[in-house]
Amino acid sequence: MEIGPRRQGLQLFLQRLSLRSDLNGEEREALLALPGQPQRVEAHRDIVGLGDDVDHACLVLDGLVGRFAQLSDGRRQTIGLHSPGDMADLYSLMMPKAPSALHALTKATVLRIPHAALRKLTARYPAVGAAFWRDCVVDGNVMGQWLLNVGRREARGRLAHLICELAVRISRSERPSERSYPIRITQEQLADALGLTSVHVNRTLKALREEGLASLAKGQVHIEDWDALAAAAEFDPSYLGLPESRVATPALSVQGS
Repeated sequence: MEIGPRRQGLQLFLQRLSLRSDLNGEEREALLALPGQPQRVEAHRDIVGLGDDVDHACLVLDGLVGRFAQLSDGRRQTIGLHSPGDMADLYSLMMPKAPSALHALTKATVLRIPHAALRKLTARYPAVGAAFWRDCVVDGNVMGQWLLNVGRREARGRLAHLICELAVRISRSERPSERSYPIRITQEQLADALGLTSVHVNRTLKALREEGLASLAKGQVHIEDWDALAAAAEFDPSYLGLPESRVATPALSVQGS
């Protein structure tokens, strides 16, 4: 039987939760039965606006979604990247007035899951609620590292750290065996995430490539020397909460269409 996009997306989300939480068969099936409405969004369009009152959370089914904060003059700072299997605004279950917004960096599809269904699920299955809590804690850890990135690391370290983080998040392993992953992100979008200009990003990418550490070309990141790249980034994956005992699942594509 062909698996529909709703079920497939929920399976990816369940895989993410299962990295840090043990759920039994009944809890897993209840999560996979969550209702949801797919929404296709064109590239460079907002999915959730800053300050919107929402009654649903957005699970990324495909494409690349950015979370951003914004100044009154319209200038934005990307504060998170979300790929398939990420519930990009799970925190909205407790804070429905969006403190940050979601933007489709590529063509993307999100599954809009009603808050009411999520509350019913967590009330019946406390272990699922605890899994949601752990997931939000990891999102908070990621944001803390991004703050350190833009506040204290030089451009080379910022870019190296982001490349390492995405490799671990996509492979779901603290030391990825695959040293290449697809991500359709422009240098301008990288600049927004790193607090740099696109010119500075271009120069830094060139430097990493010339050092034999990593490269980005045609929507594909290639890591040439993981140890050296991680050292340049001062990258410690412990903030992502991936126990070493967990078996890595196959890498997920985060490229947009």
